[in-house]
Amino acid sequence: MLDRIALILTVIGALNWGLVGLFRFDLVAWIFGGQTAILSRIIYTLVALAGVWCISLLFRHNEVLVSDHDG
Repeated sequence: MLDRIALILTVIGALNWGLVGLFRFDLVAWIFGGQTAILSRIIYTLVALAGVWCISLLFRHNEVLVSDHDG
């Protein structure tokens, strides 16, 4: 569950950076009252922590579940 939340926050951050890069529009700042607003800073911090958490996904071994079908 934590992996999914981290991935969602990371995607939100990526989309926000895409908007900043393409259109100079910071959606998080626009929604929450500017880059220096406390809510914006909380979102930025959560996205950063999620990105750091997602680094761990690169080093995990994925287990593939195989089901046997007889028949």
